[in-house]
Amino acid sequence: MNATAANTMTCEWKRIDRLASCLAESRRGQPVDEEKIEELIQIQQQVDAARDGTAWRGMIARYGLERLDTDILAFTLAPDAEPRLGWMFQTLQTGTSSAYPSAALICEMLGLEQSGIGVLHQRLDGRAPLLRHGLVEGANGDIYAPLRATSKTRSELLGWKASRTAPKGAIEIPVTGTMEDLVLPENCLQTLREYLMWIHYRDVVVGQWGAKICGGPVALFSGPSGTGKSYAAEALAHALGWPLYRVDLGLLVSKYIGETEKNLNMLFDSTHGEPMVLLFDEADALFGKRGEIKEARDRYANMEVSHLLARMERHQGPCILTTNLRDAIDSAFARRFQAAVDFPRPDAEARSRIWKQHIPPKAPLALEVDFQMLGESVVLTGGQIRNAALHAAYLAAGEGGEVDLARIARAVWAELGKGGGERIRRSLGGLVNYLPEGV
Repeated sequence: MNATAANTMTCEWKRIDRLASCLAESRRGQPVDEEKIEELIQIQQQVDAARDGTAWRGMIARYGLERLDTDILAFTLAPDAEPRLGWMFQTLQTGTSSAYPSAALICEMLGLEQSGIGVLHQRLDGRAPLLRHGLVEGANGDIYAPLRATSKTRSELLGWKASRTAPKGAIEIPVTGTMEDLVLPENCLQTLREYLMWIHYRDVVVGQWGAKICGGPVALFSGPSGTGKSYAAEALAHALGWPLYRVDLGLLVSKYIGETEKNLNMLFDSTHGEPMVLLFDEADALFGKRGEIKEARDRYANMEVSHLLARMERHQGPCILTTNLRDAIDSAFARRFQAAVDFPRPDAEARSRIWKQHIPPKAPLALEVDFQMLGESVVLTGGQIRNAALHAAYLAAGEGGEVDLARIARAVWAELGKGGGERIRRSLGGLVNYLPEGV
């Protein structure tokens, strides 16, 4: 546990310790003296102040928690943070070997009346925030079953590193790009920086200033293939220090009625409020203009899209959609974005910077290589330049030479041939003189 988290939670453990002591005395028929009651009141004031702090306030806002929810979380965390409290719980729960408290024990320690017990049952219902967002486990309708905080809760309130598994329907993408690596016009970079503000300052705007909670933030990245849309998503995830997951709708969409919505609900429920970025790649195929209904399947497909849009709008966490065709996005959906960035094809200056960025820094580079000339010679996207730069480096390594203009010309020529169309040598510009004959 880090120092900040430890200081925030110390009063919680003290309160639970005193409540357990009072319950033990009460069970023995001993009255609780006034001094202990006064001490509990003072500790409760400290708890209230701590729960107004950043960690608790952020969780309360993200998950819609009530006061009883925070009490339950504190009780279920206690055995992990303070093992002696686990032993106390075990002593108070005759007939069980678990060090984690049951709902029945929490009821008794809090002194809940009959109506309060009913409310506690409601807060441990599968549709209530604690279970819906995966904050507590073990609640199966049995009031005597032990309750335990999940790794997500331990991460947020104790500062412990959470174990991470990819949510169903998503694949983790290695994060290699940084904001400093992005070669984009200043207006695009500014929009990306502002998008990060939606995440970094959520606690201020929502928690402190009282703004209404909205979903996302959701961003739309549009532009031709290879202009850096996915790379920018990596850079944002890197800036946040969060993992990036690409949502594979192929794993979620089902031919059976109702299964697609069920799978989408599982995806968003498991990632709601989690420190991760969801990337919906090539969104024009998924969120395109909802078509004319000609048969029952068209009506159902539109229902699936509408359900997905509604869940994304409520989702607490960054979602990024990429598309090669901005006009293919339904305008009714476009209004829901918090940020929209158009990624242009790089100009000559930008291409020069991208060439310099993607030639491996320790590769033997021939003195003849002029990055300005490379940028001006061939009109390529950033993705094409990255591929060509790596291709030239592998040619140099395999042939035992330098990354020179001849190898770069061969790599660019190979990249131009990937489209399947006819290649014209003069399209190499200044590199045409370095391309060997017969290639």
